[in-house]
Amino acid sequence: MTTKKALITGITGMVGSHLADYLLKNTDWEIYGVCRWRSPLDNVEHILERVNKKDRVFFEYADLNDQISLIKVIHNIRPDYVFHLAAQSYPLTSFTMPIDTLNTNVLGTCRLLEAIKMEMENHDSYNPVIHICASSEVFGRISEEKKPKSGIHEECSFHPASPYAISKVGTDLLGRYYAEAYGMKVMTTRMFTHTGPRRGDVFHESTFAKQIAMIEAGVIEPKVMVGNLNSLRTYADVRDAVRAYYMLVTVNPIAGEYYNIGGSHTCKVGDTLNTLISYSRMKEKIEIVIDPDRLRPIDADLQVPDCRKFKNHTGWEPKIDFETTMYDLLDYWRIRIRKGLHLLTR
Repeated sequence: MTTKKALITGITGMVGSHLADYLLKNTDWEIYGVCRWRSPLDNVEHILERVNKKDRVFFEYADLNDQISLIKVIHNIRPDYVFHLAAQSYPLTSFTMPIDTLNTNVLGTCRLLEAIKMEMENHDSYNPVIHICASSEVFGRISEEKKPKSGIHEECSFHPASPYAISKVGTDLLGRYYAEAYGMKVMTTRMFTHTGPRRGDVFHESTFAKQIAMIEAGVIEPKVMVGNLNSLRTYADVRDAVRAYYMLVTVNPIAGEYYNIGGSHTCKVGDTLNTLISYSRMKEKIEIVIDPDRLRPIDADLQVPDCRKFKNHTGWEPKIDFETTMYDLLDYWRIRIRKGLHLLTR
């Protein structure tokens, strides 16, 4: 039997690197990771030896903004599974870089799907299973009156609150369009807040953890700079998230379907901060300071998902509790700082 091939765009990101870890441990698939020549390799440094030895993991250099590179990757590998995770994924950054965000996320997704469609048209037997990663940010600002009691379900209207969220609306709709128009096995997910080790420091819970770790090491004074602490979030662990993505493409995948996926712990951002501080030996000395530069012009709040559709279809349930996720995130930053790395105080 021929070994299956999985293509992960954005393999060097938090989610992509954890997905590679999951597939290495739980499948015999060959894993092809799309990355740019300048992509940071911090998140995948633990598998670089396997990449060098060509031991089930291979890096393919391409860019979502370069159509030819995507066509070559799809043609040369012809993957059985495609996990499209690569994106300009920072909502706050999207306010200052809206054109780059829209180009990368919307047109980049279109370029990838066109490359796959082209390969399918040239080879009748080729029909991969494709996961398009949108975001819970597509729902944006849902008022308390309009939020369903069971949480945000798949049919709630979109009200994106940032250029990033708008780009993910386009990503979401493109996935469904290619499934309906061309019969491609495309499925779309709207993952709610997911975090853990390797989370980028531009996201609230990760910058909290990084600052606390820097305070513990004496790198910065005992002040944690924060933005909006009143926004409501539902958290999942990234390791549960990638297990969900694997189940998405392997448990009776249905072309054109779209799913909300998220964790089971809901709290305000301020509660998340307090949890992280409670794990620190410096907790009695830490001061919380509002930083205006960390506030978004518009914020997506009340992010509480209804995940019954995905759970009923796949049987997936989150396994890792919120406290473990937060502790592992804080420990991730402690380890990096112990290595002597110089970090921005963002």
